[in-house]
Amino acid sequence: MVNNKSASLFQKEQVMESLKQSFVKLNPRAMIKNPIMFTVEVCTAVMFPVTIYSIFNDAQGSFAYNIWVFIILFITLLFANFAEAIAEARGKAQADSLRKTREETPAKVIIGDKVQTVSSSGLKKGDIFICEAGDTIPADGEIIEGLASIDESAITGESAPVIREAGGDKSSVTGGTKVLSDTIKVLVTQQPGESFLDKMIALVEGASRQKTPNEIALTILLAGFTLVFVIVCVTLKPFADYTGTVITIASFLSLFVCLIPTTIGGLLSAIGIAGMDRALRANVITKSGKAVETAGDIDTLLLDKTGTITIGNRKATKFYPVKGMDEHAFIEYCLLSSISDETPEGKSIVELGRENGIRMRSLNTTGAKMIKFTAETKCSGVNLADGTEIRKGAFDAIRKITEEAGNVFPDETQEAVASISCNGGTPLVVCANKKVIGVIELQDIIKPGIQERFERLRKMGVKTVMVTGDNPLTAKYIAEKAGVDDFIAEAKPEDKMNYIKEEQQAGKLVAMMGDGTNDAPALAQANVGVAMNSGTQAAKEAGNMVDLDNDPTKLIEIVEIGKQLLMTRGTLTTFSIANDVAKYFAIIPALFMIAIPELAALNIMGLHSPESAILSAVIFNAIIIPILIPLALKGVTYKPIGASALLRRNLLIYGLGGVIAPFIGIKVIDLFIGLFF
Repeated sequence: MVNNKSASLFQKEQVMESLKQSFVKLNPRAMIKNPIMFTVEVCTAVMFPVTIYSIFNDAQGSFAYNIWVFIILFITLLFANFAEAIAEARGKAQADSLRKTREETPAKVIIGDKVQTVSSSGLKKGDIFICEAGDTIPADGEIIEGLASIDESAITGESAPVIREAGGDKSSVTGGTKVLSDTIKVLVTQQPGESFLDKMIALVEGASRQKTPNEIALTILLAGFTLVFVIVCVTLKPFADYTGTVITIASFLSLFVCLIPTTIGGLLSAIGIAGMDRALRANVITKSGKAVETAGDIDTLLLDKTGTITIGNRKATKFYPVKGMDEHAFIEYCLLSSISDETPEGKSIVELGRENGIRMRSLNTTGAKMIKFTAETKCSGVNLADGTEIRKGAFDAIRKITEEAGNVFPDETQEAVASISCNGGTPLVVCANKKVIGVIELQDIIKPGIQERFERLRKMGVKTVMVTGDNPLTAKYIAEKAGVDDFIAEAKPEDKMNYIKEEQQAGKLVAMMGDGTNDAPALAQANVGVAMNSGTQAAKEAGNMVDLDNDPTKLIEIVEIGKQLLMTRGTLTTFSIANDVAKYFAIIPALFMIAIPELAALNIMGLHSPESAILSAVIFNAIIIPILIPLALKGVTYKPIGASALLRRNLLIYGLGGVIAPFIGIKVIDLFIGLFF
């Protein structure tokens, strides 16, 4: 739904609405927000009385010449407004599709000991409601009891259901999504009108979009260019009087409009809006345009190991029985110890046993008592009916059990534990009747292609840092295997935040992803904080982006989108300033070569007449804006190359292109206009 990557760049309904908005945006109170285009509007307003005057007196040129200048300047304004309007329309179209998910939904609210059905609009922060299979979740909240399979396609566009459950970092649910199975009890976390969908709609409509610092700085720079060219054009008047050249108001205004950077001025807002739109199409909601822009300048990227670099769950990969222990019998003990283990790791032990030809159903579990894992014991297992006690768990926990019983912890087991740890694995030691019988090796599985993704980031100049709770030995192994630049082992919440602060104090920009409440401080501290939509409300509030796909590696796409936004703005600015050179060569010789014949040497395009030269330049100045709108909306293609190589590439393509294209375009237009002037 949101992730509509295949949508056409220009849709008929959006174009028609944008054309209408192009006229609405002519309001001076709206135009003044863009100083360059406001200046063009003032010039257009001045041309109106000049055009009327030329009907009765040709002292300022013929009526046909003046009306054409007026029309072209007016069209220039409409083209600039259209660029901004079409970018806004794309966001509004997505907002409309989001609104369809925010329909009035019945909510089963718990009031006292009773369940009462009310409208979703009547829910308040702190209310508790129940959702069963088939129900649409009426409001944003956190699951406080139960677990369920949720269809989030209304928000993410992905058809595969996800599991949400109470008590973890995957407890958040969004209004408008649907419960597919089981029953959950949900606590409302937002006031009416402040839901996640409400915020998304406001953001994509541009209602709460503010200009970014980079955008403001560029606007000031362009305004400075405009002021310079005001001075340049004003000083031409005494020069014209000295040479006896008559320069009409239309010529002056045309020269001024052509010299100021109208191209980037007309496209600047569209570029910023399109940056947020591209992030949304990648299923990332940004709380500000600044967040997207900042992502393009990121120096350091913090990523969790589990679920980001690894597939998320450790898998059993090998059984190591002690000397004298039958391997088949050891595997049976391992499977029996995992009867009550519902964790992915426990299930992988059963799966590995099946691969070795031993199935759980072939084991005698009659009368068995399950011993579940606890944080205190650090182990789990089973007590069989014949009195056999089997435990599996952390190395130190099992060693304590065996040594307290007066048994020796085998040296070969200690060596196996050390070897597994050195290879980045996690050892689970197994004992029967308080005697060690072997070790199970668990391994983190590195995600396919993750090394290439980190290499892409390295080429962008981004340092990658893996954050993990593993011991330093295991963390080092995984970091080297995955190809990250640094790692933080045995990481606690304060360790993440301290690392971010240290990087920032060194003048670096830092990005961080997270989904838990314990990630909130680091997300808030980071320059770019990306929270998972499935994560806790605290994480989503702390970050300045929310990833609807809950894909931690999305940070790589976000960085590329940010860099693409900055590149697009930079390349179009380069093009805009460069093409002023050709317009200068078109208009200045045309104005003065009659009084100063030597200037004819500068008329390298061989333009037909002063009038055709000015009209050709101002027409090209107008039509280049809509020609570049698709580039502003789609963005310049980004390639992960160094900054210096990127600068050379942009100067070559857009700098040189910005000089050459106007020479060709103005000459072609002049050949056509020459038939009439």
